Order: sequence, then structure tokens, then C-alpha cells
Amino acid sequence: MLRTMLDDSGRYNKYLKDTFSKKEPKEIASLDVDRVRMRLLKKRAPQTVQHVLNLLIWIINFGVKKGLCEGLSFHVQRPKVDNKTTEDLSEEQLARLIEAIDEDPNIQVANLMRLALNSGMRRGELLELKWDDIDFNREFILIRHPKGGSSQMIPLNNTSRAILQNHPRSRSPYVFPGKDDKRRVSVQQAVNKIKKRADLPEKFRPLHGLRHVFASTLASSGKVDMYTLQKLLTHKSPIMTQKTLCPSSR
Repeated sequence: MLRTMLDDSGRYNKYLKDTFSKKEPKEIASLDVDRVRMRLLKKRAPQTVQHVLNLLIWIINFGVKKGLCEGLSFHVQRPKVDNKTTEDLSEEQLARLIEAIDEDPNIQVANLMRLALNSGMRRGELLELKWDDIDFNREFILIRHPKGGSSQMIPLNNTSRAILQNHPRSRSPYVFPGKDDKRRVSVQQAVNKIKKRADLPEKFRPLHGLRHVFASTLASSGKVDMYTLQKLLTHKSPIMTQKTLCPSSR
């Protein structure tokens, strides 16, 4: 936590303060941000510029959440980082993946991947997911012991809700059961077939990558701050969230 605060403080003082400290978000023009982005890209790596612009968005979103200011009136464009490093997908790659998922005859694996893309859940959490963990009335999913931590609840958004409500249900307590309705052990072979049909990069790890796509899509939307994203991903610290957005910083 301290390291992240120091990093963000340094980025703010070095790259954002002079341009934005005396302006309210509603006074910031798209051109102001474009100039900062283009100036930084001349001397800094795209990933560094992405960190800086993420910080600007998170500061503004925090102010909006606390009722201190209005938000930006435009979408902040951020530089793309090498897909092979970040496990992000371009719009074209994501479209191919969704098409490959839709065409796959294995509805269990297809819906598992759809839920991964729309919830950010980890592979183990998806395989462990039981019907009793889903509350359609209160609209949440219970994640039991996420990566060794305490159980947490994440929101059940409309897309995830539709996926689960239309998912075939067997006698198994598991949402995505394996052989004999027991807990599924692996989906590696099945998801790799879908990945191959979608012609995705060799180093793209399907389920881990979809979690990253979920996180980066939310971050770039400007609708959530760092703290909210951390909770959605069930991370113990913001450092882990930052690493999910930019894995090459590890």
C-alpha cells in the first residue's frame, strides 16, 4: 500500500500537477489530456503513460464518488501496451474470441468463459462455484476463499445474471460440473481449442487473460476507481490490482 501511494504521488507531482492541479474535472478538455499523453509518449514507455492516465481517472472518479466534483465529459484515450506482455486483447481479437465461444458446442465451457469475461472471476473460483453461491434476488455471487483469503461477495451484473439463468442445470451442486457431476478438475484443453480457433496470441492464457480483459475494460471505462476495482477482483491490496492491469510491472 505504501509503495503504491509513493508511486502515485510521484507520478502526480511529476506528470499531472502542473497541468491539472488548478482545474476542476469539468474544466479539463480532451485536448489537455491528449497533449499530456503525446508529450509523455515521446520520452516514456506506453505502460508508464498508461499508469499516469489511470491515476488521473482514479483521482477524478474518487472526487465524483464523494460528491466533490463532476466527472469528465469525454473518454480518456490511453496508449496500448504490447498484448503479449499485458494479455490484453484488441477489439478484433476479442470479437474473434466471442465468436469462437458462441460457436463452441460445449455449453459448459462456453458459459464458463463468458462468465470469466463478465465477472473477472479466477479459474479456481469458476470451477468451485456452486448454485448456492449465487443470489439472484440480492444480485451477488459469493466467492469462497478467493486465493486463500476470506470469502467475499461480488455484484451479479446483468450480463453474468443472464449467462447463469440460461445455463443448463444438472443434479450437481456445481455450476460447471465435471465427470459424474463432481467438481470439474480442468478446462485447459477445451479453452485452448477455443483460443486456437480465435487465433489469439500463443502466450495468451485464456482464463487468466479474460480476467485481465475484464479489469482493463472497467479501468478504461472511467466508471470505477482503483478501490472499487480492487474489490471487484477480490484483491487484498491495490498493488495486486495494478499488477493485473499491467502484469509486465511484476
